Amino acid sequence: MSNPRSVLVGQRDSERLEGLLRNLKYEDNNLLFDELDSATVVADNALPDDVVTMNTMVTFIDLDTQAESTVTLMYPHEVGNAANAVSILAPVGAALLGLRVGETIEWPLPNGKVRKLKVASLNKHA
Repeated sequence: MSNPRSVLVGQRDSERLEGLLRNLKYEDNNLLFDELDSATVVADNALPDDVVTMNTMVTFIDLDTQAESTVTLMYPHEVGNAANAVSILAPVGAALLGLRVGETIEWPLPNGKVRKLKVASLNKHA
């Protein structure tokens, strides 16, 4: 990750994600571990409306291809057959958590490449 940005996470999401990660190995989800470790945790009612949280529908742009994608960020057990759902444990899911509309991130992929994403919009009522 290269772009300095403010990763904001609500108290409820922080507690639930820490509980989820307690049962996983650091090596398997080190990017999400690192994201949460560097995040600023705020009271849920103090979290700005333009921050990607769990169960948010996010539209983002891949800055290398200009391809636009819309996904809903979910916990692994909620993904199931949900359309356009992405798990918080997936690299793109961990990358999007805590970003604000307009922010970008460079995120390393398992294949050694880097994906550059920009949050275009979100819908908290997903």
